Amino acid sequence: MLQKKILIIYPEVRATRIAVYCNSEPMFLKTIKHADDELAAFKNIPDQTDYRTKAIIKELNRNDFDPQKIHIVMARSGLVKPLKSGIYEINNRMIEDLRAGVMGMHETNLGGLIAHKIATQINIKAYMADPVVVDELSDLARVTGHPLFVRKSIFHALSHKFFARKYAKSINRQYEDLNLIVCHIGLGGISIGAHLKGQVVDVNQAFDGGGPFSITRTGTLPMGQLVRLCYSGKYSQQEVLQMLNSKGGYFAYLGTDSIPQIDKMIAEGDQKALFISEACAYQVSKEIASHYATLEGELDAIILTGNIFNSQLFLDSVKKRVGKLAPLALYPSVNDLEAHAVNALRVLKGEVEVLTYE
Repeated sequence: MLQKKILIIYPEVRATRIAVYCNSEPMFLKTIKHADDELAAFKNIPDQTDYRTKAIIKELNRNDFDPQKIHIVMARSGLVKPLKSGIYEINNRMIEDLRAGVMGMHETNLGGLIAHKIATQINIKAYMADPVVVDELSDLARVTGHPLFVRKSIFHALSHKFFARKYAKSINRQYEDLNLIVCHIGLGGISIGAHLKGQVVDVNQAFDGGGPFSITRTGTLPMGQLVRLCYSGKYSQQEVLQMLNSKGGYFAYLGTDSIPQIDKMIAEGDQKALFISEACAYQVSKEIASHYATLEGELDAIILTGNIFNSQLFLDSVKKRVGKLAPLALYPSVNDLEAHAVNALRVLKGEVEVLTYE
């Protein structure tokens, strides 16, 4: 096919990552950092749309990338309504839901808002692939223990599907023919899912719910203690939510969310840092092993993804606990940008049906 330029928009809490790909080859990667005092000027996250859009256009022009020569825009997915896996054109209905935060408000919501704005300006289309709210849970997996509570599906769907398909291709199989457990450890949360013949039938709610603790998230907590803390009068609702989402995990125990700093502490013999890392690997292993039961023991492989698996210590701690369950496939990186580029090419080549958000 002819050379096509793909713009990828990937918003984070204090930064916006952008990339320009020519077909499958990266041409330009940039992390635009945003000062806390500048972000504090906005009343809510959607209000940052114009500010971040201008920063992106400025950075493209500064590096001689003419926005008018972009063929397609891909956005990191936001918290839209639960959807089936696939690629969706960003339309006005999706924009409304991203602004309203129908499933929650997070910086990822800006991905669709910014991509749609840029695409509209240059008269092309913008898309979102495998949003974090992809919902393929089985009915059994939704049951919580009380009818007032229903388990929701919020996880790293893009990475899960990308690496699962990549593994299937590596063994000359179809993803839809395999039973897999995918463990993705991102910079924020951890999601571990059971993939039954191409469907994620069970996965921990990685946004503000259960599963292992991570760099900044608490994961599953003792429920009684959490309830008593909420009613203690010592913390506001916002403070408790921050404790769960952005001030828990390694950060709460070690006082830092810097992975290089944590690695340095472990390398220098810090016993507390080493212990917390071992505890994380222990919880990750338990969550993986639980899905051996989900899949009734019919398991083709366990896929481990995320930069943390570059740590031989962490990898060995997981391998010794779950390595006997099935073959392990290791992808020690987070390739969200590449995953977006691959999905954009599928659209440009007409290899996939683009779905409509309703």
